[in-house]
Amino acid sequence: MPRAATTTDVFNAVAEPRRREIIGLLSDGREWAVNDVVVRLRLGQPAVSKHLGVLRKVGVVTVVRRGQHRMYRLEAAKLKPIHDWAKTFERFWNHKIDRIKESAEQKAIKKIAQENR
Repeated sequence: MPRAATTTDVFNAVAEPRRREIIGLLSDGREWAVNDVVVRLRLGQPAVSKHLGVLRKVGVVTVVRRGQHRMYRLEAAKLKPIHDWAKTFERFWNHKIDRIKESAEQKAIKKIAQENR
Protein backbone atom coordinates (compact mmCIF):
# COMPACT_ATOMS: atom_id res chain seq x y z
CA MET A 1 0.00 0.00 0.00
CA PRO A 2 1.55 3.33 -1.01
CA ARG A 3 2.18 5.93 1.65
CA ALA A 4 -0.26 8.85 1.77
CA ALA A 5 0.97 12.22 0.54
CA THR A 6 2.30 14.54 3.23
CA THR A 7 -0.33 17.10 2.29
CA THR A 8 -3.35 14.84 2.74
CA ASP A 9 -3.79 15.60 6.44
CA VAL A 10 -2.11 17.04 9.49
CA PHE A 11 -0.94 13.62 10.72
CA ASN A 12 1.08 12.99 7.57
CA ALA A 13 2.40 16.54 7.54
CA VAL A 14 3.79 16.39 11.08
CA ALA A 15 5.20 12.89 10.68
CA GLU A 16 8.47 14.43 9.48
CA PRO A 17 10.77 15.44 12.37
CA ARG A 18 11.99 18.67 10.73
CA ARG A 19 8.41 19.87 10.31
CA ARG A 20 7.82 19.20 14.01
CA GLU A 21 10.89 21.31 14.77
CA ILE A 22 9.46 24.13 12.66
CA ILE A 23 6.11 23.83 14.45
CA GLY A 24 7.93 24.00 17.77
CA LEU A 25 9.73 27.14 16.69
CA LEU A 26 6.54 28.79 15.47
CA SER A 27 4.69 27.87 18.66
CA ASP A 28 5.74 31.15 20.28
CA GLY A 29 2.88 32.89 18.44
CA ARG A 30 5.10 35.27 16.46
CA GLU A 31 5.41 35.58 12.72
CA TRP A 32 8.63 34.11 11.39
CA ALA A 33 10.43 34.90 8.13
CA VAL A 34 11.81 31.92 6.25
CA ASN A 35 15.38 33.15 6.74
CA ASP A 36 14.86 33.39 10.50
CA VAL A 37 13.70 29.78 10.57
CA VAL A 38 16.72 28.79 8.44
CA VAL A 39 19.14 30.45 10.87
CA ARG A 40 17.44 29.23 14.03
CA LEU A 41 17.13 25.59 12.96
CA ARG A 42 20.35 25.48 10.90
CA LEU A 43 18.60 24.02 7.89
CA GLY A 44 18.92 24.93 4.24
CA GLN A 45 16.52 27.51 2.85
CA PRO A 46 15.10 25.20 0.17
CA ALA A 47 14.31 22.53 2.78
CA VAL A 48 12.67 25.04 5.14
CA SER A 49 10.58 26.48 2.31
CA LYS A 50 9.49 22.98 1.26
CA HIS A 51 8.51 22.03 4.82
CA LEU A 52 6.65 25.30 5.34
CA GLY A 53 4.83 24.68 2.05
CA VAL A 54 3.63 21.28 3.28
CA LEU A 55 2.50 22.77 6.61
CA ARG A 56 0.72 25.58 4.76
CA LYS A 57 -1.16 23.15 2.51
CA VAL A 58 -2.64 21.34 5.51
CA GLY A 59 -3.40 24.65 7.25
CA VAL A 60 -0.94 24.31 10.14
CA VAL A 61 0.78 27.55 9.14
CA THR A 62 -0.38 30.66 7.35
CA VAL A 63 1.76 33.00 5.31
CA VAL A 64 1.54 36.72 4.60
CA ARG A 65 3.81 38.97 2.60
CA ARG A 66 5.53 41.81 4.44
CA GLY A 67 7.61 43.65 1.87
CA GLN A 68 10.06 41.17 0.42
CA HIS A 69 9.53 38.66 3.21
CA ARG A 70 7.02 35.89 3.61
CA MET A 71 6.02 35.67 7.24
CA TYR A 72 4.75 32.38 8.65
CA ARG A 73 2.57 31.91 11.70
CA LEU A 74 1.40 28.74 13.40
CA GLU A 75 -2.31 27.92 13.30
CA ALA A 76 -2.26 25.73 16.39
CA ALA A 77 -5.97 24.94 16.17
CA LYS A 78 -5.21 22.85 13.08
CA LEU A 79 -3.19 20.50 15.32
CA LYS A 80 -6.31 19.65 17.33
CA PRO A 81 -6.95 16.35 15.49
CA ILE A 82 -3.55 15.15 16.71
CA HIS A 83 -4.33 16.32 20.24
CA ASP A 84 -7.70 14.61 20.20
CA TRP A 85 -6.18 11.36 18.95
CA ALA A 86 -3.33 11.40 21.49
CA LYS A 87 -5.76 12.28 24.28
CA THR A 88 -7.31 8.81 23.93
CA PHE A 89 -4.07 7.46 25.42
CA GLU A 90 -3.90 9.96 28.28
CA ARG A 91 -5.33 7.43 30.73
CA PHE A 92 -2.18 5.34 30.32
CA TRP A 93 0.07 8.31 31.11
CA ASN A 94 -2.06 9.54 33.99
CA HIS A 95 -2.12 6.09 35.55
CA LYS A 96 1.69 6.00 35.56
CA ILE A 97 1.90 9.55 36.90
CA ASP A 98 -0.53 8.66 39.69
CA ARG A 99 1.62 5.65 40.62
CA ILE A 100 4.79 7.76 40.65
CA LYS A 101 3.08 10.40 42.80
CA GLU A 102 1.83 7.72 45.21
CA SER A 103 5.28 6.19 45.51
CA ALA A 104 6.90 9.58 46.16
CA GLU A 105 4.32 10.40 48.83
CA GLN A 106 4.91 7.05 50.57
CA LYS A 107 8.66 7.61 50.55
CA ALA A 108 8.19 11.10 52.00
CA ILE A 109 5.97 9.74 54.78
CA LYS A 110 8.54 7.03 55.62
CA LYS A 111 11.35 9.61 55.67
CA ILE A 112 9.39 11.89 58.00
CA ALA A 113 8.57 8.93 60.27
CA GLN A 114 12.25 7.96 60.45
CA GLU A 115 13.31 11.53 61.24
CA ASN A 116 10.79 11.75 64.09
CA ARG A 117 12.07 8.59 65.83
